[in-house]
Amino acid sequence: QVQVVESGGGLVQAGGSLRLSCSASGRTFINYAMGWFRRAPGKEREFAAHITGNGGRTSYADSVKGRFTISRANAKNTVYLLMNSLKPEDTAVYYCGASFGGDYTSWDSYRYWGQGTQVTVSS
Repeated sequence: QVQVVESGGGLVQAGGSLRLSCSASGRTFINYAMGWFRRAPGKEREFAAHITGNGGRTSYADSVKGRFTISRANAKNTVYLLMNSLKPEDTAVYYCGASFGGDYTSWDSYRYWGQGTQVTVSS
């Protein structure tokens, strides 16, 4: 069993930045690809970013590409999501998940999830 905990959400003005953190328990953290998804009010859950176990490859949704950066520190069992140039439409609950593989843009490919952290961007 892997426990995943997100942190770092909050209220920020448009154009500002936030860094989300995601810590995962377990000695095999490097075996997990990690991803960030988000759910905006009244909208479907959507993929945001993904990183492979060794951090060698990252992928982003078009809506965040160029503004968000996913990274990981395996020695700390932590994944980060640096969000720059935030827009009101980035307002959502952000979820971090751990995956063994499969379609990284699909929620179903992730085995373990945190409870989410709220990000609110004011205009």
